[in-house]
Amino acid sequence: MARVIFYSKPGCQGGTKQKVLLTAAGHEVIAYNLLTEPWTVERLRSFFGDRPVAEWFNPSSPKVKSGEVVPEKIDAETALQLMLREPLLIRRPLLEIGDASGGQSLRREVGFDVQKIDAWIGLKPVDESLQEMSDNLMKQDLQNCSHGNDHSAHHHNQQGGCNHHGDKTSKARQL
Repeated sequence: MARVIFYSKPGCQGGTKQKVLLTAAGHEVIAYNLLTEPWTVERLRSFFGDRPVAEWFNPSSPKVKSGEVVPEKIDAETALQLMLREPLLIRRPLLEIGDASGGQSLRREVGFDVQKIDAWIGLKPVDESLQEMSDNLMKQDLQNCSHGNDHSAHHHNQQGGCNHHGDKTSKARQL
C-alpha cells in the first residue's frame, strides 16, 4: 500500500470522497491544506507534468468561472505566479507518492482520474465490506466539484467554499 501525500482544500466534498476511496484501498493518506502550503514555483510545477497549462487550473475557482482568469490564454510562468498568489486557482487534489530519500521513486500528479490512479497504486478495497461503498464512489465524477459543473444554483465564496453549505476554509491541516 502507498503513502499518499494529499493536498486539497479542507471541507471540499470531492476531496473527502477521494480520501475515503484511497483509505478503503489500504493507502495511508496524509492530508495537507493546499491553500496554506508554502509553494514554490519549482515544487508546484512538478505536479503538472506534461499537461497543457489550462489543465493546471481548477475550473470551479471563482476567478476562472467569472472569466477573470482564462486558463487557455495563460503561459506556464504566468500561471504558476498566479497560483502562488491565489492557490484556489490550482486544480485539486495534488498527489505525491513515493520518497526519493527512501529509495522509492517520487511521483506527483494533479487531479483525481480514477482509472489513472487505480492503474498507478490501486483502488481495490482491502476489505470486502468496503466494496459497495468503493464501487459507488468510483462511479462518481471525482475529478470536478462534487456539485457538478453547473454552479448556477450556488456560488463559491472568495475562499472557494460553497456558500450554501456554510463551508469554512480552514488554515489548519485536516484529514
